[in-house]
Amino acid sequence: MPGLRLGPLLRYADGSSATVWLEASRPCTAQVRCPGGAGGTARTFQIEGHHYALVEVTGLTPGTAVPYEVTLDGARVWPPPGDGFPPSVIATPAPDDGLRIVFGSCRWAAPPAKGSDPVGPDALDTLATRIAADPAAERPDVLLLLGDQVYADETSEATRRYLAARRGLTSPPGDQVADYEEYTHLYYESWLDPQVRWLLSTVPSFMIFDDHDVVDDWNTSAAWLADMRTTDWWQERLLSGLMSYWVHQHLGNLSPAELAADPVYAAVRATPDGTDALRAFAAGADADSATVRWSYRRDFGRVRLLMVDSRAARVLDEDDRSMLDEGEAAWLRAQALDDRSPCDHLLVGTSLPWLLPPLVHDTEAWDAAMCRGVRGAHWARLGERLRRGADLEHWAAFPESFAALAGLLAEAGSGPVAPATIAVLSGDVHHAYAAEPAWRSRSVDSRVVQLTCSPVHNSVPLSIRLAFRFGWSAPGRVIGRWLARHGRCAEPPVTWRRTGGPWFGNQLMTLTLRGRSARLRLERARRAGGGNGSGNGDGNGGGRARLETVTEYELTPR
Repeated sequence: MPGLRLGPLLRYADGSSATVWLEASRPCTAQVRCPGGAGGTARTFQIEGHHYALVEVTGLTPGTAVPYEVTLDGARVWPPPGDGFPPSVIATPAPDDGLRIVFGSCRWAAPPAKGSDPVGPDALDTLATRIAADPAAERPDVLLLLGDQVYADETSEATRRYLAARRGLTSPPGDQVADYEEYTHLYYESWLDPQVRWLLSTVPSFMIFDDHDVVDDWNTSAAWLADMRTTDWWQERLLSGLMSYWVHQHLGNLSPAELAADPVYAAVRATPDGTDALRAFAAGADADSATVRWSYRRDFGRVRLLMVDSRAARVLDEDDRSMLDEGEAAWLRAQALDDRSPCDHLLVGTSLPWLLPPLVHDTEAWDAAMCRGVRGAHWARLGERLRRGADLEHWAAFPESFAALAGLLAEAGSGPVAPATIAVLSGDVHHAYAAEPAWRSRSVDSRVVQLTCSPVHNSVPLSIRLAFRFGWSAPGRVIGRWLARHGRCAEPPVTWRRTGGPWFGNQLMTLTLRGRSARLRLERARRAGGGNGSGNGDGNGGGRARLETVTEYELTPR
């Protein structure tokens, strides 16, 4: 009989339908069954010898939470007997019930060695433990994972042993993953964690990639990409990264209607082995980013989420650098300004923060100017080395894109039907903070905030902590302004101030949206009875972890 290798993951969910993703051990028919007759079936499709299914569940009732089970060729495989967790449920939102969104990024999923976790307790594990202990208590309606769901370039000791046994580590890319099969190992390592496996089976999740899903500095610059393309391992790595992302993450972001209209999904399912069709799609995406859209929109009643691809849709020409290509920028504008369905809250998910500490922002804008050659070839070479070495490739490193996003948010946030709040949700920088912009030449009706939450499970060196703290300081601002003048940088259209943080540790943010009100909570995973869970390498592996509230406050509309 077929077995369940990975999943199930509850992905898309609306008032009457949902999708459940899984991997089986061989070709089979997957079925999801709920009490009362709701459910669905799907035949597996094959990619690189692996067998996946995305089951559309229909017949659900808004405002309910029903348990479900999964069968493969008629044999029940989920829930597993005696796993100690409550039943997995599909909860469907009801109109006007409000929405609770938990988000974060950067989860290094290495299993602790001998009970000791060098980066402290995992915030997702801790969230799962809390929900499982009291399923009737507060739980997220949606989980947003904002990048670095897997680390293809920073592998665990266990993964390195697997790679060494499979192919050895002497040839590039060494102890990094090289192909699709090795990517599947990363997802097993991450999503077979018992707590996370149960959490993803019972809370709808939406995802987007960031650089470590492929490699650090992915698409930092045209020069970086040219260098990567000279290696004999990059092409397979990139195609495998895009293929595995499409299978494991992207498909579940789509609604049933979008899946039905997706030609790649149709092509993959139409053949006994969809590998060639998916590989051709990934190669096309590499050759021309405009041929694919990884960004997507989700509406939760009167809450609109726009998840933006700020990694693969870039234009890297130094004379025309842009975070988003022309088609992607037009899509984002159309979705943000869609007045046919006005919203109370507009959420823009982008793995990379829009508003950074002022010194960091000015340093990235200065570096972009150096790389563009405003101070000559010597400074351009120095700028490129700094860009790669210090990861200077956020929105600030694309000044025209930074300004364009500022203009779009101001336009979306102005007028009689403006949302109460506009929140840019980001991760990447291994700490959390809140910041609010003010436009130099206009007023905006919505309350606009940058909410950054990272990591879910990772570390940050002391030097980076100190640098980010200094970046918000008055002396840091002075140094930043000096750099901006040296780089002949245009003045950004907004100023901004830090309204919370910086906070360090393994953490998650929760946005609770009800009507036109919004409430923010930041929680950090801490070890009970030992270790502070700071992600500094001081977790001692002892005691049960808990989520501790660091801050909580209302985002009062203007």
